[in-house]
Amino acid sequence: MENLDIAKTKDTLEIHFDAETGILALKGGSYPEDPIEFFEPIYNWVKQYINEIGAKMTVNIDIDYINTSSSKCIVDFLELLDEYHRANGKIKLNWHYEEDDEDMQETGEELCEDLELTYKLIAY
Repeated sequence: MENLDIAKTKDTLEIHFDAETGILALKGGSYPEDPIEFFEPIYNWVKQYINEIGAKMTVNIDIDYINTSSSKCIVDFLELLDEYHRANGKIKLNWHYEEDDEDMQETGEELCEDLELTYKLIAY
């Protein structure tokens, strides 16, 4: 299985999903014109990883800005991870935020609060 690498743009996240290590990283700001189109390959890659490899995943999310439509897509992404967790998949979820950015800390708390999988909020 190939890695998923999507370069950061002015309005989209940088994505690096490593199939060999199971480390998934989302970083930057997310306010694309069509978030569903942007996130579709992300969902597809995760589904393929779960079906073909099914190994432990470490997910590092470091978002500094997210609009409403992107937050819905992130919720869908997190729900996909949560489904895998409920099926006994091993997932470590880390929500990174700047220490003084209370908005992104609260966003991480709100988006992750309904998940069954364990997550960490990590200030830097």
